[in-house]
Amino acid sequence: MSAAEQQQIKQQQLTAALVWHGSSPWVSAVTAGATAEFAAMGVKVVAVTDAQFDPAKQASDIENISMLKPDFMLSLVVDAASAKGSLQKAVDGGARLVLLSNPIPGFVLNQHYAGIVTDDMFGMGREAAKVLAKHFSDRDAGKTKPARIATIFHDASYFITNNRDQAFREELAKHPQLQLVAEKGFVREQETADVAAALILQQPQLDAIYVSWDAAAEGVIEALRAAGRADIKVITHDLGVNNLLDLARSGNMMATIADQPYLIGQTMARQAALAELGRKLPAFTLVPFTTVQQDNVASSWQHSFRSPVPPLLQAVLQP
Repeated sequence: MSAAEQQQIKQQQLTAALVWHGSSPWVSAVTAGATAEFAAMGVKVVAVTDAQFDPAKQASDIENISMLKPDFMLSLVVDAASAKGSLQKAVDGGARLVLLSNPIPGFVLNQHYAGIVTDDMFGMGREAAKVLAKHFSDRDAGKTKPARIATIFHDASYFITNNRDQAFREELAKHPQLQLVAEKGFVREQETADVAAALILQQPQLDAIYVSWDAAAEGVIEALRAAGRADIKVITHDLGVNNLLDLARSGNMMATIADQPYLIGQTMARQAALAELGRKLPAFTLVPFTTVQQDNVASSWQHSFRSPVPPLLQAVLQP
């Protein structure tokens, strides 16, 4: 946005509401980015909600916030079918809607919503497979037996994880030094420890496991530790302190592919304002990702979250 465009928005004394799916350091970083960008434009954030991954609660949150008549509404929707009616009412009431990653079936760009900001889902999935390929190419140089890989994937209809998981599978198939030997699904994060425990009994020769996202990978790491399987590596997406501690300590975690939530929030706020000024935006705007390995944990955290490295993690990273 130009300085003149920012001034135009400031003169209107607009308001915004942030309607989120859950709470986490990632969500907090999105909120921080959006709030900072709105503040620079003189837009007042009047509400921030946490649906606790409950579609009914999110629909209620949207209804309640609509009573405040915000000019802008930013949201990552848990379940499009449940939220659609409430979002339609908010849009009909004058809110400009910017979505995070998950589209709403039937909603039309520039009519129902201003744009969708998302991480590079396909790029992140492909990158996870490429990191595995490089690791095992370096480790197994000269060997003819491929590394045995399993996936613990998100077995639910969810736009972000489904696309990342599928991109990982497609890229994996391009690397003959990697062999996909098992795929196990999960719906809730709490299930992954049991899924991983069963998997390593069925596939004792595993070399690595791909998991859909960071919090779900925590259960996998736990199961591997309990089984004494320090040899099996894990790769996932997003940033979480527990898994970064494991990565910093040369544990099971090999790498994670992380997006930039602070930048996502900034971009969503900017898109809402640009739409208010009549700018036509693309259907999807992609935010880049970072490959996080042992040598760049601290810088990746700061880059993604725009916040200091947590003290516990900092203590482990210090030489």
